[in-house]
Amino acid sequence: MAADADRHWTPARSVAGKRNPWTIIAVISIATFMLVLDTSIANVALAHIAGSVSASYDEATWVITSFLIANAVIIPISGWLSDVIGRKRYYMISVALFTLSSLLCGLAPSLSFLVIARVLQGIGGGGLAPVEQSMMVDTFPPSKRGPAFAAYGVVVIVGPILGPSVGGWITDNLSWHWVFLINVPIGLLSLFLVNIFVDEPKAMEQERQKLLKKGLRVDVVGFVLVALFLGSLEVTLDRGQREDWFASPMIVSFAILGTASFLAFVPWELSRKDPVVRIDLYGRRNFLISNIFMVMMGVIVFGTTQFIPQLLQEVLGYTATNAGLALTMGGLATMLVMPVAGFLTGKVDARWLIGLALAIQGIALWNMSTLNTQMSFESAAYARMIQSVGLPFLFVPITNAAYVGLPPSENNQASALMNVSRNLGGTFGISLVQTMLAQRAQVHQAQYVETLNPLNPNYAHAIDRATHALMAQGMAQADAARAATAEIYRSLQQQAGMLSYVDVFHVLMIVVFCALPLVFLMQKPKKGGTGGGAAA
Repeated sequence: MAADADRHWTPARSVAGKRNPWTIIAVISIATFMLVLDTSIANVALAHIAGSVSASYDEATWVITSFLIANAVIIPISGWLSDVIGRKRYYMISVALFTLSSLLCGLAPSLSFLVIARVLQGIGGGGLAPVEQSMMVDTFPPSKRGPAFAAYGVVVIVGPILGPSVGGWITDNLSWHWVFLINVPIGLLSLFLVNIFVDEPKAMEQERQKLLKKGLRVDVVGFVLVALFLGSLEVTLDRGQREDWFASPMIVSFAILGTASFLAFVPWELSRKDPVVRIDLYGRRNFLISNIFMVMMGVIVFGTTQFIPQLLQEVLGYTATNAGLALTMGGLATMLVMPVAGFLTGKVDARWLIGLALAIQGIALWNMSTLNTQMSFESAAYARMIQSVGLPFLFVPITNAAYVGLPPSENNQASALMNVSRNLGGTFGISLVQTMLAQRAQVHQAQYVETLNPLNPNYAHAIDRATHALMAQGMAQADAARAATAEIYRSLQQQAGMLSYVDVFHVLMIVVFCALPLVFLMQKPKKGGTGGGAAA
């Protein structure tokens, strides 16, 4: 069965050469870990960055936004750049640029300098994950891709989970500069190992030479349109809540620009013989549905990874380090389950694995919706652990199923589009969560305030009891009354904030369960697994 699927695979495009292909996973995972860790680690240090460069917190958020914009713009064209420049050469350029810009970020004397350095960092980082995935698809036959993606997935999924913990510890004990400077030795090590262990296959070099001999036609219009579309979308989603969405002329302008660019981009790329982005790949059913699930995985992983520590810090008063540690149990669970997901992928129908994973996510989100302000550290860690158990059964089968039926020459473009979906999912997830939290907290606070008035005997009794307790500690009556009112209002805000998080958990749970039927629209893999060569 596995051998039947492997017939359509050839080692001519393998980057391992005559070496053990598993060494490739270890080598390319170094840069991946550096990238995904840095993506989440910087969020924790924003307040410290703002204070250090004499900027407001809102101004400091451009450190995150600028990186996301540059990353979003470069990812969809990374497949084309790999074909034109050469995959190994482009990968090493990306690692080198990310490492150099990380050094510049760590040494940044001002916010404007830091934002520019983060743009360069985003450009360098955008090419890493797509190239790495296409390397794995070409290096491993279909029967072995499940375990390969599982090994790689440990880094992709665990990195964002560990990010808040590592970022919190570095920020609390060292300084925000080291959030970026730690990338420098890691990047140099990656460059050294990639140069030694990763080959540029002759088959791919021949394809590149043929492409150049035909006369390289650069789709400048396509590049500009995709840059405007994804860049505007990132700004709209990332800044929308802070700018009060469409009440802001800036958000309206970017939304219009992004929409117009998208409407022009699709027909333009479909009409090109050499498009910079192969959006025609979405015409394949399994690839389209795999990308939809990848968007959802981005929403779940990045959305919850950001706002669970936020819940623990803002509502329960945890430190950045302790809030990050609450996610560590989830990281450990993911690492333990990932090999199981890799083993089952290719042996069990991918649709059943994805369906199981979505069901686990739904149950985990329902369990999170039962949390309250009295929850313990163990309760938060356990809730995250349940969710993390299902993540490997999403990442590995989805990634594997996406390449079903795709010819090897399209692997670079397919990898780029899969990473676009994961990034967009993360952006959508974070934006959705932050918008809902702000709006639902206001709703719950307004509902509570309606009952907090002197005509409510429960409120009057609570104020009187708190006032007398404070007076018994030696506080004057007038001061005690004000302090009692302030304490009740603080408690109100805490409860309203907790209820807003519960609402978010409910919405994400509904989204997950609504997506379950899509599993049955995926084409059943032929005998031999879900590797390349099966019908799409």
